[in-house]
Amino acid sequence: MRYIDPKSCQERLLKQDNLTIIDIREDYEYQQCNTGFIHIPMGEISVRHDEIPMEKEIVIMCQSGRRAEAVVNLLETEYHFPHVFVMEGGINGWIEQVDPSLKQD
Repeated sequence: MRYIDPKSCQERLLKQDNLTIIDIREDYEYQQCNTGFIHIPMGEISVRHDEIPMEKEIVIMCQSGRRAEAVVNLLETEYHFPHVFVMEGGINGWIEQVDPSLKQD
């Protein structure tokens, strides 16, 4: 399993690199702290995985990183995504390292 830190994600996004971030938190979590990234709740990944661009490198983000590991495993083993990463620290890491203006209720 591969991991990427929030700062590296931000740098790649600013360069418009071949990277897509998927936020897998539940609807209520996303509404409390909207990242603006593609939102597909963890429980919907198996029916909505075709919305994820396979040709891009995918970073999976959750609250702290644990749920993201399960989704990365699913995407790699069941759906054969070649380039999937877990965002270290999830939204908490993003807030700490990249965007402290985001607030979680």
